[in-house]
Amino acid sequence: MGGKSWQQRERIIQTAARIMVEEGVCDYALAKQKAAGRLGIARNSPNFPRNDEIEAALAAYQRLFHRDSQPAQLRRLREVACEAMVFFQPFQPRLVGSVLSGRADRHSEITLHLFADSAEQVAMRLFDQGIPHHVEERRVRTGAAEYVCRPVFRFQVDGIPVAATVFDRHGIRQPPLSPVTKRPMERANLARVRALLAEPAEDRAEVLHAGGFWPPAR
Repeated sequence: MGGKSWQQRERIIQTAARIMVEEGVCDYALAKQKAAGRLGIARNSPNFPRNDEIEAALAAYQRLFHRDSQPAQLRRLREVACEAMVFFQPFQPRLVGSVLSGRADRHSEITLHLFADSAEQVAMRLFDQGIPHHVEERRVRTGAAEYVCRPVFRFQVDGIPVAATVFDRHGIRQPPLSPVTKRPMERANLARVRALLAEPAEDRAEVLHAGGFWPPAR
């Protein structure tokens, strides 16, 4: 990759990461498209970075500019995740996504995977407790070019959004692919999330992403 192409790629990486943190954009493809548009780079450019490169830059941005607030936000999200997992205990809940990885912030939702014989069982549990919610479908990636649709129950706990995707019982052994790494998604049970809460606060030493500059997101 030539010098100009490398610089262009780095600018997209860093601007996309900033957009995700400051504007609450959760979709990597959308963040890259927005970054390219603001930088005047063609949206079909071959220099578009991978999602894991954006993830690394996002982590560096949080360390640099939100080190005083992000750890507390993450802790609160994990505490609420534990509450939701206790509620959904009959469905072997697993925490996934940014709340598990540690990249969550004030814009993040809690993402759970549940395992049930039918989505109606999850719906009945929410109805029985009088918890307002709505249901939508989400495509999850199960292979290189394979996707399946799964029901997602969305609700809030103390103003924090929760998205619980329902898989069949066998799905606990077959995690979908991560949109970041393209490998099987990491999952954590309740015991592991509680262990994360018991760990000492992360060392927030400043770490610069390779490239070292953060162009303003215009």
